[in-house]
Amino acid sequence: MKTFMDKDFLLYNETSKTLFHDFAEKCPIFDYHCHLNTKEIAENKTFKNITEIWLYADHYKWRMMRANGIEEKFITGNASDYDKFRAWVKTIPNLIGNPLYHWSHLELQRYFDIYEIINDDNADIIWNEANKKLQNMTVKDILKKFRVHTIGTTDDPTDNLEYHKLINEGNAKIGKIDTKVLPSFRPDKYINIEMPDFSEYIKKLSDLSSVKIIDIESLIEALYNRIDYFKSLGCVSSDCSLSRVPFNLENEKNINDIFKKAIRKETLTLEDIEKYKTYILMKLIKKYKESNLVMQIHISAMRNNNEIMFKKLGTDTGYDSIGDSNIIEKLSLLLKNADNESGLPKIIFYSLNHKDYYPISALMGCFQEEGIKGKMQLGSAWWFLDNKDGMEEQITILANTGSLGLFVGMLTDSRSFLSYSRHEYFRRILCNIIGQWAENGEIPNDIKYLGNIIENICFNNSNIYFNS
Repeated sequence: MKTFMDKDFLLYNETSKTLFHDFAEKCPIFDYHCHLNTKEIAENKTFKNITEIWLYADHYKWRMMRANGIEEKFITGNASDYDKFRAWVKTIPNLIGNPLYHWSHLELQRYFDIYEIINDDNADIIWNEANKKLQNMTVKDILKKFRVHTIGTTDDPTDNLEYHKLINEGNAKIGKIDTKVLPSFRPDKYINIEMPDFSEYIKKLSDLSSVKIIDIESLIEALYNRIDYFKSLGCVSSDCSLSRVPFNLENEKNINDIFKKAIRKETLTLEDIEKYKTYILMKLIKKYKESNLVMQIHISAMRNNNEIMFKKLGTDTGYDSIGDSNIIEKLSLLLKNADNESGLPKIIFYSLNHKDYYPISALMGCFQEEGIKGKMQLGSAWWFLDNKDGMEEQITILANTGSLGLFVGMLTDSRSFLSYSRHEYFRRILCNIIGQWAENGEIPNDIKYLGNIIENICFNNSNIYFNS
């Protein structure tokens, strides 16, 4: 019987063990999409206790606590940090098979050298030992420990990026660091015209961009202005989240009428919304291509399902789920028309519904480009799919339909500084898959060759992809 989560955790064959320990484990981390707070990086934040670094803003864990019947006051309410910690510890024993069970243990092991099984009996040991270690642990320590080469944050177009400036200039409290901290352009608020506060977002963009936004043309000018500003501070990537993929072409005059209706807070039809979103996405794709920005598209998240809790807690609090729309035909039309009009940037596609993996991966092959390796990418298993089965499925489908050796690998997509152990989780799964193929005689059992592929997927590919 194997020991629980030992050094060969998730490595079920000898080749996988060699690939992980000799290659994957030594690779730096290129975390090209996350939601880390740049203020906390700039200020080289320290954490008062394990609850703050482990549970604050982690809606993955909040969902499981609710499933365990924990009162909301111990999740997002006013209970003490110690009581919230104990509530999470009581939840974990019921999570066998859930990636949070493994992630939580990896977080204790890798960050705090704590190898206790997480349960109520060990709660105080974990609380005291982790808090003791946190007294001498800063954000800078974490980035150095995990060899984090690059962080791609997620930033609204109206963000002034002051903390990025401080970090990059070495004037922040964190001082000079080896980690690059780069902004990523996230224009969702200006795409989602149906949102009730759309006109307020437009006013804010107008004020910040020095462009008086009075029509669709000036909106595009303002967004382009902000992309240029982001680019001047090292931005290499954009992102957007689409619950459904829109495609309905319309001329600019009619789009302008739709835009003005939204500014006046008049009711929009579903057709109006789709026409506007198609237009704005086409314009953004054009600018991303011109600016050499990677475009990331997250598809099929169905957000804020619980209206009562949305009104109480707001977004990103654990009430989102998987959408199930037919995305592929409109995605094809969007890519085809954007390609015809301006060409396509590098694109990473993520879907929260695994049924989309094969259609997206096949469609990607229609828009690859000579001279650019892996221009179109099937992104790593995301959110609800970010588990052992989900990662194995994504890796296998990409291998079946595309070029696994060109894959840009894992990202944290997290608000937590404890999430770098997720890269280890992914790397172990990747090594096990490739090791098993080698031992089955499906690929050459050439350690140097396979090790090079592992290093490329874990770091080299993303480093080239985002910086070329």
